[in-house]
Amino acid sequence: MSGLTIVLIIIVALLAGMEGILDQFQFHQPVVACTLIGLVTGHLKEGIILGGSLQMIALGWANIGAAVAPDAALASVASGIIMVLALETNATDTTTAINTAITLAIPLSVAGLFLTMICRTIAIPLVHLMDSAAEKGNIAGVEFWHIIAILMQGVRIAIPAAILCFIPSNAVQSALQAMPSWLAGGMAVGGGMVAAVGYAMVINMMATKEVWPFFVLGFVFAAINSLTLIALGAIGVSLALVYLGLKESAGSSNNGNVSGDPLGDILNDY
Repeated sequence: MSGLTIVLIIIVALLAGMEGILDQFQFHQPVVACTLIGLVTGHLKEGIILGGSLQMIALGWANIGAAVAPDAALASVASGIIMVLALETNATDTTTAINTAITLAIPLSVAGLFLTMICRTIAIPLVHLMDSAAEKGNIAGVEFWHIIAILMQGVRIAIPAAILCFIPSNAVQSALQAMPSWLAGGMAVGGGMVAAVGYAMVINMMATKEVWPFFVLGFVFAAINSLTLIALGAIGVSLALVYLGLKESAGSSNNGNVSGDPLGDILNDY
C-alpha cells in the first residue's frame, strides 16, 4: 500500500470509531465503512460486496440496556483491510478473499467490544473533569474533554487499522497458501451462513403474524430474476402504502379500536 492509501484508511478508521459512539453519519456501519475502505484502496466493488454481506450480520446487533453489541466499526474496517491485503497478494481469488474477511469479522467484532470497554472505562475520569469545568462555567473546557473522549473512540480503531496496513504482503500470501483446503472451504461456508444468521436474528425480533405475509412476498419476488432492485423497492413501497391505508381504514371503521392487524380489523367489522 502507498503512504496516501494508508493515511486515507486511517482517516476512515478514525471516523468509523467515532461514529460507533456518535451514531450520526453511520460511518461505522459495515456497508459504509467497507465501501470507503474499498474506495480508497481501489477495490470498490469488493468493498461493497463485503460491506453488504457484513451489514446483514450487523442488522441483529443492538445495544440493549447494559448489554453492548459487538463492535461493527473494528469488524468492518479490519476485515476490509484484510480483504484488500489478500487481493493485492494475488494469492487468492476474490470470492475466497471476501469469505475469509467475513469469517474473521466475528472475532474482530469481539475484540472491538473489548477495546471500546477499555475506552469507556478511561472516559470515566474525563466525565469528572467535564463536571469540574462546568461548575466553573468553562464551556470550552467541557467541549475540549468531550472531543478528547470521542477521539479516543476513533483512535481505538485507527491504531489496529494502521498496524494491519503495515503487515508485509508476503506474510499474508504465506498465510493464505498455508491454509488447508478444508479450512478454506469451511470459511467459505461459514462466510455464507453468518449473513443468514444475522438476518434471522432480525426476523426473530420483528416477526409477527401481521408482517409474516410481507416476508413471504419479499422472498417470492426476490426469486423472480426479471425483477430489478428498483422494481423490488417499488413493490416494497407499494405494499407499505397498502398496509398504511388498510390500517387507517380499520381504525376509522372500528372507531379507533385497532388491534394491530388492519386486515383482521376490516374483516371483523363485517
